[in-house]
Amino acid sequence: WETCWFKVELSIPPAWAGREVHFVWESDGEGMVWRDAQPVQGLTKEGEKTSYILTSSLKETDPHSLTLYVELACNGLFGAGKGSMIAPPDPDRRFTLSKAELVVFNRDVYELLVDLEILLDMAQLLGEENQRSFQALYTANQMVNVCDVMDPSTFPAARDLAAAIFSQRNGESQHTIHAVGHCHIDSAWLWPYEETIRKCARSWVTVVRLMECNPELTFACSQLRLISVLWQAQQFEWVRSWYPGLYRQIQDFVAKGQFVPVGGTWVEMDGNLPSGESMVRQFLQGQRFFQEQFGRICSEFWLPDTFGYSAQLPQLMRGCGIRRFLTQKLSWNLVNTFPHHTFFWEGIDGSRVLTHFPPGDSYGMHGRVEEMLKTVKNNKDKGRVNHSALLFGFGDGGGGPTQKMLDRMKRMSDTDGLPRVQISTPDRLFSVLEKESSQLCTWVGELFLELHNGTYTTQAQIKKGNRECERILHDVEVLSTLAVARDGAFQYPASQLQRLWRLLLLNQFHDVLPGSCIQLVVEDALQYYAEIRRAGARLQEEAVQSLCRELLQPKAGSTESTLVLNTLPWERTEVISRTGPAGTETLALVTVPSMGYALVREPLLPPQPVAVRKQEDGSIAMENGVIAVCLDMMGHLTSLRLVDSERESVSDGCYANQFALFDDVPLYWDAWDVMDYHLETRKPVTTLLKPLEITLAGGLRGSASFSLQIGESSTLTQEIILDATCPYLRFLTQVEWKEAHKFLKVEFPVQVRSTNATYEIQFGHLQRPTHWNTSWDWARFEVWAHKWLDLSEHGFGVALLNDCKYGASAHGNVLSLSL
Repeated sequence: WETCWFKVELSIPPAWAGREVHFVWESDGEGMVWRDAQPVQGLTKEGEKTSYILTSSLKETDPHSLTLYVELACNGLFGAGKGSMIAPPDPDRRFTLSKAELVVFNRDVYELLVDLEILLDMAQLLGEENQRSFQALYTANQMVNVCDVMDPSTFPAARDLAAAIFSQRNGESQHTIHAVGHCHIDSAWLWPYEETIRKCARSWVTVVRLMECNPELTFACSQLRLISVLWQAQQFEWVRSWYPGLYRQIQDFVAKGQFVPVGGTWVEMDGNLPSGESMVRQFLQGQRFFQEQFGRICSEFWLPDTFGYSAQLPQLMRGCGIRRFLTQKLSWNLVNTFPHHTFFWEGIDGSRVLTHFPPGDSYGMHGRVEEMLKTVKNNKDKGRVNHSALLFGFGDGGGGPTQKMLDRMKRMSDTDGLPRVQISTPDRLFSVLEKESSQLCTWVGELFLELHNGTYTTQAQIKKGNRECERILHDVEVLSTLAVARDGAFQYPASQLQRLWRLLLLNQFHDVLPGSCIQLVVEDALQYYAEIRRAGARLQEEAVQSLCRELLQPKAGSTESTLVLNTLPWERTEVISRTGPAGTETLALVTVPSMGYALVREPLLPPQPVAVRKQEDGSIAMENGVIAVCLDMMGHLTSLRLVDSERESVSDGCYANQFALFDDVPLYWDAWDVMDYHLETRKPVTTLLKPLEITLAGGLRGSASFSLQIGESSTLTQEIILDATCPYLRFLTQVEWKEAHKFLKVEFPVQVRSTNATYEIQFGHLQRPTHWNTSWDWARFEVWAHKWLDLSEHGFGVALLNDCKYGASAHGNVLSLSL
């Protein structure tokens, strides 16, 4: 990720007067040309950008001697992996400059070659049953006959032959493709956050150069924030001095309608794992930015590359002023082909958004004939709509559109035998689709990606950091709001909270929160979580001090008391742990009102204390008057009963709290995928290191703990806790994980029969089948959930809760949590 600088001194021969002159630079590292202290051209061999146009026609008044600087990065378009794109970065990888030349560019030869490319593609791809393929073939043949490569005066006649084909128009019913320039740049993936800032500059300065030469070019940009708003965030203040001139140029092209901001969110976040509140903040921060910078909010949600889409998103979109949605990721489904490209998507509350998947199934097209034909042929909604999108430009690692892509599409703007191709904008496309929408189908519920199911579990520390920081920011906001309501002098920490929220939202990018990024990015993300925890704790303490100032000042002669706060919207009676006068931990049963606090002097006495008994066979029984449990020496839950009804929850002859290890060797996407065949490799964890022993003997709390060995070299220690009056059993689990290509889960077979299990999602819940009747059911062998999943029948059910996990499954009667 280091960069080095080259000083390039050019002297253009006067004999090149009237010629088009390029500076050519080929290297396997990404580069940027600087001129007069401003970035002027991005360079990337993989993105087919290897030259900077010095002049389109050298005049006597043009500078013939000039100095350029080239900033060259030690990474390619897709990072610096060793041997394969998704391999870890290779610290010993060398990057080579292979060409630095001053050249005359022959525009006539270039145009002739593009003509021939389009004609040959038409001849090959339109098929023998189509007369246009023969017309294209014979025209190309005539061009070769007419053209003498040694005599440039023959080129115009050859080009006229091609122009005659390209000028033959389509009929009125021909499908129209809306081509939109695009450059998907992952905020962090195979490169760290800081490198993304340079990638944005390289890509967008190239787009600006193209717009200067092609006023018809439009470019949809969904993450403009990375270059501009990160200037406002404190930790990226240094970026302000990098590209202010470029940003002013971008604002000019936004005003002209060529540089089109889309997206509506702070980053292109993961579509499954962020909480409901986090998703609202993504839209709030994104829409606020677009309003402040460009005087309008986005009407399109643009999320082309995330790993599935929550059924809650349509409601959140509509609540944030968005009624249109574009993605293409479901084309990656491994099992079932999604049945639509243009449709209405309906969320869990009935909210609907017009949704479009570009039928070419890509966000990085190159403007080829083949892609146009695929866009029409592949369209699942032919007859219902006659317009679709094509996003062109190199993506993922940046790059964006090229002049050749534009030149190809100019020849296809309205050529008989090919779909109409017009450079367009997302608004123009969706406006036409809205007019054609009367026949469209509706898809209800989640858009589940049948791939990348491993991202619900990969990088456990990132998952834990996300959930904890979401909770911390919630608590800070609740307590700060209560403090303001009680004391008008308290200063609500709006700017500090915005900074912390933006750090959290940045980490929810769709290759960071899923864990599908390099180690360098993981380290950055964990640092951001640590900063949120640290600053959040300080803000929480300040709010509590203001809210409860008098209560926190002990009065002479008063008995020892504890202030307990409840930031959830219901009254809670729970056992808490508090530090006593001698510094020892003591337990207390307390009741605290909804969104409030209580001063606890004399703890409550439980109606029935927890009883803990060790049986002769080494098993341990615990009961608190609400539930009764039995645990064997391995820590298995052999019985879980509701005391009132005597209803048993654990299946006969089965163990709950059963840890199981699976092989995890996916086909390709290692950090992303877990394949269905991993289920065939299940091995129950049976190696006991320390048998179950009582750790707390009862009263307000009973507990027992044990240790297991997992695989070759990992260990697991668990404390199982039952509190007085509590209707659930807690499992505090610590894993020292040292396995490779293994997958650890914990299973709970329960005595409940239902064809559907219920999973918590953002601000709601979703039902998914517990059977594999169809390929759509079977493809959901591993799904995501937030804090709980539940299997219930009439009058009875069992729920499995967690505080930092997302991967889960419910098959038959077995609830499983992926650890």
